[in-house]
Amino acid sequence: MRSGHVWLLAIALLLRATFFVYGIYQDTHCQVKYTDIDYFVFHDAAGYVYKGWIYGHEGSPFLRDTYRYTPLLSWLLVPNHYFGWIHFGKLLFVIFDLITGVIIMKLVHSSLWLPGLWLLNPMVITISTRGNSESILSCLVMLTLYWLRTNDLMLAGLAYGLSIHFKIYPIIYCLPITIYVYNRYKNQNWFAKLSMLGLSTLISLAGCSLLMHHIYGLEYLENAYFYHLYRTDHRHNFSLWNVLLYFDSASLSRSQLAKIAFLPQFIVTLAIPVLQWWQPDFQNLLNVFFVQTFAFVTFNKVCTSQYFVWYLIFLPFYIAHTKLSWRRGLLMLAIWGGTQGLWLLQGYRLEFLGKNVFYPDLLLSSAAFFLGNVWLLGQFIGDINRRYIKGIGFTKKDC
Repeated sequence: MRSGHVWLLAIALLLRATFFVYGIYQDTHCQVKYTDIDYFVFHDAAGYVYKGWIYGHEGSPFLRDTYRYTPLLSWLLVPNHYFGWIHFGKLLFVIFDLITGVIIMKLVHSSLWLPGLWLLNPMVITISTRGNSESILSCLVMLTLYWLRTNDLMLAGLAYGLSIHFKIYPIIYCLPITIYVYNRYKNQNWFAKLSMLGLSTLISLAGCSLLMHHIYGLEYLENAYFYHLYRTDHRHNFSLWNVLLYFDSASLSRSQLAKIAFLPQFIVTLAIPVLQWWQPDFQNLLNVFFVQTFAFVTFNKVCTSQYFVWYLIFLPFYIAHTKLSWRRGLLMLAIWGGTQGLWLLQGYRLEFLGKNVFYPDLLLSSAAFFLGNVWLLGQFIGDINRRYIKGIGFTKKDC
């Protein structure tokens, strides 16, 4: 590792340590807490698991209301209770965050500023130090890509299966990964390579899921998987479906609207991997991951700030070869940030001032954010098309 990379990691660690310490101070002295409310859910769920291990009973994390995640996450936070320090889990999330940055360094080779887009990103730093678990998922996705790049298909499959177990959404990558592996190995027994990748993915995903089902039964499937099919979360939600889901949440029956919301997302997400056919090298695989994830988040029926991390991990790879001018880039950044600001203003009026702004203010803000992101999506796709029409991309030896 170059000295510049070491310094970059040192600065990234120092920034995270500063945010971490400040967060503890704010939690202690301020009414508005720094720690993400979901972290307390993780912590409480881990407490049930810890007591179960100590006293010899089941100790299900699902005894904690609103815990809708794999039990593995609660297991990782058991040291919170073993050591009697609630912030231990945050340190764990920061470690995963930094490992993700190291993998980005390895994939972009000599560049310093590209991994800096992740390691020095204040949004990324804030999310991990507030106790959000997205850094675990980011690390697993990046490990999948790294091992695909180094031809370690079994390890790539194991990481990929585990990422799907943690959250379902990485399953959208299966089609572009399949296209990439087929084209990379089509003259080297591609079927055996794909079979190895698919089998290791299945072993990882099915193994973890069957183990959790064996221990926790149907409540695991209900909370970790089925719940998300009819989820109607209208709080902190940028999605265009926001107000519709809010009104729909008053219904006593399970929401059909939440299920319909999957359709446009499904169609757009499934169509984007066509880009991989045009230039099936590793660089374009990273581009497709970026655009596909951006589309998935944009069209998702629930969209919160932490979801932005899902596509920000791929931003350094996209920017590395972009042909967009800096003026266009600034305009895109302004639209992305500005439409968020419009929504956050209405969110502040709703949650802190107690004003009923769901209609029309919040609806219009959500529509502006959605339309702005759709325009951005078109810019990203057009940029990728132009660069490959001009023959820009990795050479064959880099595939």
